Amino acid sequence: MKKIIGKAWKYRDNINTDEIIPAKFLNTSDPKELAQHCMAGIDEGFTKKISLGDIIVGGQNFGCGSSREHAPWAIKEAGISCVIAKTFARIFYRNAINIGLPIIESKEAAEEIQEKDIVEVNLDAGKIINRTKKKEYQITAYPEFMQKLISAGGLLNYISSKMQRGRAKG
Repeated sequence: MKKIIGKAWKYRDNINTDEIIPAKFLNTSDPKELAQHCMAGIDEGFTKKISLGDIIVGGQNFGCGSSREHAPWAIKEAGISCVIAKTFARIFYRNAINIGLPIIESKEAAEEIQEKDIVEVNLDAGKIINRTKKKEYQITAYPEFMQKLISAGGLLNYISSKMQRGRAKG
């Protein structure tokens, strides 16, 4: 899996799914349309200031609230490469992995990374590097199957590719 490098955008504890993608924008399930309103519940100009590959850094319980997949879809389609937080709401964690959005729990990194720091994430090696502060954080490396799932773009893409390979062999 390639390294992820991006600018950090930092948020507080308990960011809920309605802040990530407010309910008033849920009249669509088109991820590209949802992306236009990513973080609109707490940071209206978010999508205008980010660049492709940037990283969200949150506090505790990131993605709490509703179980809707729209929140990680909006984040991923907005161009965010991964989310680092102290902890994640379990359903958000599962939804993010299922759509191929890498998320990493690291209390120390989430506390010390500041807004606009340049951050590098290596899921293979289990490292977060704050390039701005020249500080490294050890994380649990993603298991091989999760790396494949993320690389495929999520669970559905992963299963589809496995099925296609199976048909090609048969």
